[in-house]
This record gives sequence, C-alpha cells and structure tokens, in this order.
Amino acid sequence: MHPIANHLIQLQELTLVREEQRVAVGAGHLEQLEESINSMQQQLPDPVRIMFGKLSTKDRSVIVPVVDSLCVACRMQLPISLVQQVRMAKELHACPNCARYLYIPEAMARNTRAKPGRFDVQKPGISRFSSQALMVSSLQGKDRDSVITELAMRMESEGFVDKGASLVESALRRETLFSTAVDHGLAFPHVRGVEGGALTLAVGMSAKGVHFDGGKGALSRVFFFMVIPTAASSFYLKLLAGLTETFMVQEARDTLLACKTDAEMWKALVKLTRKAIK
Repeated sequence: MHPIANHLIQLQELTLVREEQRVAVGAGHLEQLEESINSMQQQLPDPVRIMFGKLSTKDRSVIVPVVDSLCVACRMQLPISLVQQVRMAKELHACPNCARYLYIPEAMARNTRAKPGRFDVQKPGISRFSSQALMVSSLQGKDRDSVITELAMRMESEGFVDKGASLVESALRRETLFSTAVDHGLAFPHVRGVEGGALTLAVGMSAKGVHFDGGKGALSRVFFFMVIPTAASSFYLKLLAGLTETFMVQEARDTLLACKTDAEMWKALVKLTRKAIK
C-alpha cells in the first residue's frame, strides 16, 4: 500500500473515532484526539491535505477500498488499468466518479449475510441489522479480547461473515486507537470496511462484567459488536446514537440484563429499541 494511502486511512479512522465519541460520550475530553488529527493532517503533502479537507466536508469516507473492481463508495466499475495501478501503489489514485482516494485492502472478512430481496418488506428497528441467532445472553469471555472473539465467531458460525479470525484482528486493532467502552456499562466494538452486505450487529451480555478498556474504567456488561460496510459509515453513527439513547436509561439496561436466554434477549432488544432506531 502507498504510504500516504496508509496515512490517510489512519487519519480517516481517527476522524470517525472523534464522531463516535461525540455521539456516545459527548464533546468533552476530545483534546488528545483533536491534536492527533491536526498533527496527521499537517503531515500530508499540500495537495492531498487540501483534497482531504474538501472531501471530508461532504462525506466521512475520503479514502475507500476497491472490492471486485468497484469503488465501494459510489459503486462505479473501475477500469482494469486503474485497479492495477492502485494495486501497484506507486502513487495515489482517485475514483474518476466520486474523487475519493482508492486502495486495495488486505485479506479482510466479508459480509456474507443474504441481502433482502427487492420486494421484501423492510423489517422494523433493530431487526434490519441483527437476528436472534446473533444474541449471546451469557458470554463466556472474561476479558476484552475473548468477548470480541466470541461475538465475531458467532457471526461467522451463523453465516453472517467469513474469516472470523480476521474480524477479531481488525476489531482489536481498532480498540488500540481508542476504547469503544462508554458509560453505563456499554461497549461498541466494531470493524469498518466489511463489504459484501449490510451493517450487521451481534449483542452479548456478561453478568459479572468485563474490563473492556484495560482495567482503567468501570466494568462493561453489554457489548454491541458491529461490522460496517463503507456505504453504512454514516448510518452507523445514527445506530450508535439510538442504542446509546436507549440504554443510558437504567430501566432499559436492567430489562435487558435480566434476560436469561437468547430468545428473551432478542425480544427485549427489539421492543426497547423500537422508537430510537428507525
């Protein structure tokens, strides 16, 4: 991968982390993130830095992967010659349609969830993104890594993604940037750029709780693990906001944590999020 492309990917991820923190925690305590983002922007060559600023005012995706010869952002079929140039990574290349920078991702998990049919009725609320099969009412994991592994492998075993191990690796790499644990015992581990299907959510609970941020904060008990295709990056923030709004209420958390089976958990989750997730 071209070194500037790698730099852009890291910078883009930090800007998305900043948005997540604003949604889930609030605008406070973002000074370190802001400093890191500003520093990384200044390290870019002037033309790239200017283009990054222009593109980021329109959309959160400034640099996107090429999958099956498609720009995953605008879905344009790219010329084979351009795909080859992006793969060779001798210089930066952009999509001729949407102007976003392009890169070829490393071996990555893919979303294998069947897409809804053209005439299928859209499911309400959380049902669009998950199913009872992705509920884990009693996680066995005792730490962050094992919880993420358990949820990722549940997604793989139920046929929603492939390469669960790759998913785990990506999710843990994301956690090193900034913990996805937030207040009220909630955590939102996730992986972006999982193409091939729709945003997918698995939910796990731990009665005893897990130190999800290296033992620095309170115990986390409810874990919302998401795989997010590039096209759903903006909607992910809406989903995050809806889940945070719902479960910042003690009564909602108590109702969910009281569930003893995956079926009870699914029924409660659908009911609790009906108003907040549309």
